[in-house]
Amino acid sequence: MFGSKEKKSSLDLPSFLISGGVLILFVIIALINADFVAGTVDYLFGISATYFGLVYQIVLLGTFFIALILGFSKYGNIRLGNMDKPEISTFKWISIIMCTLLAAGGVFWAAAEPLSHFLTVPPHFSGIEAGSLEAVVPALSMSFVDWGFLSWAILGTLGTIVLMYAHYHKGMPLKPRAFLYPIFGEKIMKKSIFGTIVDSFSIISVAAGTIGPIGFLGLQAGYGISTLTGISDSLSLHIVIIILLVISAAISAVTGIHKGIQVLSSFNVLLALGLIIGVLLLGPGLFIFNNYFEAFGLYVNQFIPFNTFRSDEAWLSSWTVFFFAWFIGYGPMMAIFTARISRGRTIRELVLSVAIIAPVIATFWFTVVGGTGIFQELDTPGSVSTALNEAGPPAAMMAIAEQLPFGTIFGFLFLLATIIFVLTTTDSMSLTISMAISGDGNPPRSLRAFFALLMGAVAIVLVSIGEGSINALQSFIVVTAVPVVFLLLTTFWTAPKACKELYENQKDNLV
Repeated sequence: MFGSKEKKSSLDLPSFLISGGVLILFVIIALINADFVAGTVDYLFGISATYFGLVYQIVLLGTFFIALILGFSKYGNIRLGNMDKPEISTFKWISIIMCTLLAAGGVFWAAAEPLSHFLTVPPHFSGIEAGSLEAVVPALSMSFVDWGFLSWAILGTLGTIVLMYAHYHKGMPLKPRAFLYPIFGEKIMKKSIFGTIVDSFSIISVAAGTIGPIGFLGLQAGYGISTLTGISDSLSLHIVIIILLVISAAISAVTGIHKGIQVLSSFNVLLALGLIIGVLLLGPGLFIFNNYFEAFGLYVNQFIPFNTFRSDEAWLSSWTVFFFAWFIGYGPMMAIFTARISRGRTIRELVLSVAIIAPVIATFWFTVVGGTGIFQELDTPGSVSTALNEAGPPAAMMAIAEQLPFGTIFGFLFLLATIIFVLTTTDSMSLTISMAISGDGNPPRSLRAFFALLMGAVAIVLVSIGEGSINALQSFIVVTAVPVVFLLLTTFWTAPKACKELYENQKDNLV
């Protein structure tokens, strides 16, 4: 149907050296003076959240609405990727999208965020008593704002359309700089300082966003294993967990999308589905359904006010702006990954799956996990909040699981789901960073393994220094999101432009 114009590119040494060098420099400075790193990142975090928080909100809102317009207009039937039919089956495709994009929030924040909002009512709902029955729906709806339609749309709609157009239809290398191909043409793809900077910032940002969850997983899994088995929750245990994770991620990344990544994603979706059914049957099923229905209705009804809220910048920087910046930091590289797995899909399928279906599933998952914790806290005050306050978010999941029937089994399965969520993100981002550096949809296996191991090594060093270093790196993605947000802003014009050209080329074949 379409003529393939794919080309391969060689290793981009400048981007490789800059991105890898910045990460190594971050670790070296943290080893020398961790407090200096934490203080510097906190300062830059405050500046970026204060002065760019509004920009982050505008870009996410714009991306979502433009994606909806393109997906449900005459452009919706455009087939992307120079393939007559999808390369990957729908179930496996959505499974990969869910596991890779939900990843760090899969269990970690699903347990902690709704409960945090329940215990400290967000400023949108002044007058509601914290910890009361009236605080349940507001707590869930605020979690939906952070993990809902906007956050998913930025990860795989407009950017993915532009990258698929540039790579599969115009033969450009699959790199972040390809976002700018519709503006600058082939000259941006050649050796240029600007192109190298774009690629490097995108790689650094997503690496920071991935190393953070790897480190947190070591802490969370260590706490979970200690709770379930009685083994001492020590630094050695955290390091062993991270080593096993990154070795598994390297193996999965080397085997590629059609083997390791696909198998892990499909398994984890089935595991998550089993956990949902188990909690609904053995836990507060009616409470979950009732409050999800009401909270989702509130989220949709107040969609614009919730997503444009600016009255409390301190609160925003801790929650909504933080998460929006995090997803923006992931945006370019996740768009590359989504482009790689979406060949043969129509624009409507892409928008519907990534921006609508996936967030509906994600918000229900948050209600199942976090809503169960809220129910338990209502029934027995302190049953979950004590663990959350004393040991942080990693403790919330185990406290929730332990109070369910067959608590040890639930605890083990939730822990397994967390590990696989982070594992699928690590292997997917190792593959994606390798694609960005090589410009090839099937980069060298050695490069994939190298980045998986590098991110694991950085996480081990930071965990060894202290949890504060992991927190600093996690906050660093908010800082790196500043230049990245302007890259994503270009898709407001380039995605419709690409759609217009593709429509002209395909209109005789569109149904």
